[in-house]
Amino acid sequence: MSPMTEVEGRRLALSNLEKVLYPATGTTKGEVLHYVATSAGALLPHVHDRPMSFLRFPDGVEGQKFFAKNPPPGKPAWVKTVEVPRSEGVTARQVLVSDLSSLIWAANLVVEFHVPQWRAESPGVADRMVFDLDPGEPATVAECCEVALWLRERLAADGLAAWVKTSGSKGLHVLVPVEPTASEQVSAYAKALAKEAEAELPGLVVHRMARALRKGRVFVDFSQNSASKTTAAPYTLRARSEPTVSTPVTWEEVEAGRADGGSLVFRVTDIGARLERYGDLLGPLLNPNRARALPRVAGRGRSAGPVVRYVSP
Repeated sequence: MSPMTEVEGRRLALSNLEKVLYPATGTTKGEVLHYVATSAGALLPHVHDRPMSFLRFPDGVEGQKFFAKNPPPGKPAWVKTVEVPRSEGVTARQVLVSDLSSLIWAANLVVEFHVPQWRAESPGVADRMVFDLDPGEPATVAECCEVALWLRERLAADGLAAWVKTSGSKGLHVLVPVEPTASEQVSAYAKALAKEAEAELPGLVVHRMARALRKGRVFVDFSQNSASKTTAAPYTLRARSEPTVSTPVTWEEVEAGRADGGSLVFRVTDIGARLERYGDLLGPLLNPNRARALPRVAGRGRSAGPVVRYVSP
């Protein structure tokens, strides 16, 4: 029989707590649940009111993995769901993880947490923008740091502030709070900046997904701003060989990471001390006063492609 625990007055059956999920480190499911519970104060605000998708790996990282948007079978009645659009004229329900009990229930399924850039009450209207920096071997996170710093400066020129986290996989995520804006417009702006980055950093950046183009370069993936796409949430564990976490970092750490990208790898055992030292480095993303309107994508400049500039209202 699975052990029972009570979380916020709700009884949960937690299963297979001794199962090793990460053989490289011997990390068990019980340790994963402990991590999720102790980091919940930082994690929950970043997934609150955002329809949740799950990458499940119930038999550990060496077992089968599958991505799920639909509520998992056996979902308790008290776990909230919301109806969201999937395609034109088609809707479906997805889970909302809005409290600790829902979070622990989801973590017990052994999951990565993925969320869109928009909130449940406004599907397809983004309140943040993301650039997923993905290095193609032999490039590493060190090259991602170079690109992230360029993006930070370029965004600042348009009056936009940026924060950064590790993806928990190979690269970095640059996050920007924006005034509520249609996802199509956010995607267009992000694509224009990705193209500009490729022009300004030749040989280092590529904005197209084709793997043949990505060797030794950083792919600036703007596509996760699409209303149908999701991004690994801050503080989520990843299904890698070791229990790495998508971890907020300082820009000073990104500067240092240009020389030592290996310093930007964080595991479950690192996060408690970082939260104690820094608090939630992505906390400013949750402040609506930080959001700014996106410049419009306008015209064509050099042969580099679209440029982005302010257009007077």
